[in-house]
Amino acid sequence: MTTVGILGGGQLARMLALAGAPLGLRFLVMDTVADACAGQFAPLLVGDYRDEAALAEFASRVDVATFDFENVPAESARWLGERVPVFPSPHALAMAQDRLAEKTLFRDLGIPVPEFADVESRAGLDAAVVRVGLPCILKTRRLGYDGKGQFRLHGPADLDRAWEALGAQAGTVGLIAEAFVPFEREYSVVAVRGRDGAFRAWPLTANWHVDGVLSASLAPAAAPEALAREAQAHARALAERLDYVGAFALELFCRDGRLLANEMAPRVHNSGHWTIEGAETSQFENHLRAVLGLPLGATAMRGHACMLNWVGAMPDPLPVLAEPGGHWHDYGKAPREGRKVGHATLRADDAAVLAAALERVGAALSREAQVAPAVAALSA
Repeated sequence: MTTVGILGGGQLARMLALAGAPLGLRFLVMDTVADACAGQFAPLLVGDYRDEAALAEFASRVDVATFDFENVPAESARWLGERVPVFPSPHALAMAQDRLAEKTLFRDLGIPVPEFADVESRAGLDAAVVRVGLPCILKTRRLGYDGKGQFRLHGPADLDRAWEALGAQAGTVGLIAEAFVPFEREYSVVAVRGRDGAFRAWPLTANWHVDGVLSASLAPAAAPEALAREAQAHARALAERLDYVGAFALELFCRDGRLLANEMAPRVHNSGHWTIEGAETSQFENHLRAVLGLPLGATAMRGHACMLNWVGAMPDPLPVLAEPGGHWHDYGKAPREGRKVGHATLRADDAAVLAAALERVGAALSREAQVAPAVAALSA
């Protein structure tokens, strides 16, 4: 029986283990904390990702390794890759960990991006702002996620405060200034590439965020077919350049009908959770198929689907479970402000039926604002 090792024991690892059970797979999860929620469904090895003794034990017990978050040290993935197959590759992981390298790769591939500039010093911040313009966003090149490690600059008076907030990290994880994009829509394309180079993508997904954290995802997005094809073409170009193996997401802004790449997530992605019930093959199953060298499953939709993220604490599940197409996912985490603790997916064959279900759930849970953008998109 094949054992898949997963570096990182969060909800993504948990859902990978659940998806792999019907395939007859075993799992070993490695995380730095003993209460990692994936440990509720798979054996858990607790250790630091830079601890070679812990990594050696991990490698000795698995046949192939992957990860559930992009902040696993790339050098640890490289060390592990010398002992067992690791997918996606440590090179792809390292590229996605550095916003400057990532944006440069997008540009080299002809994928449109907002203007950006490297920032190494306070004077360098002044020069970067001249280049990218105001407003802009100062970000850490590494380690930021869900809106963390960012500072928005509206005018010249913000430069000192931005440097005070993030400047100390210029010499460690690095900084990048990116032009602010007053986008009309946020999209993502979740895709998968196999060991043999086979490529599949799920339908374009529309996303809405609150305070930098994903709130809702709707698929298929109400977008022109040409835009969806362009997004998938960008994802394919990235996957082929990186010789990527596994599932990933490309996050995109849409402004005046034009797509601009924001970032790539080298793993299964929050905006693809709807695929569990809403697609022929979920992103989790296809990721496992890819890293194991198995044929990829179909990514066609089953009607329409909307994922609602639960952040901080879980709401009452009954309104979701009362819906014919309602599906509930509790990650088994303790409540905490800002923490992703679960999600729900509502699915229907008809857009109007899904919109009505979302309205009922939103009203029952006092989440009208959360469901409103998806309802409007479905009703347009």
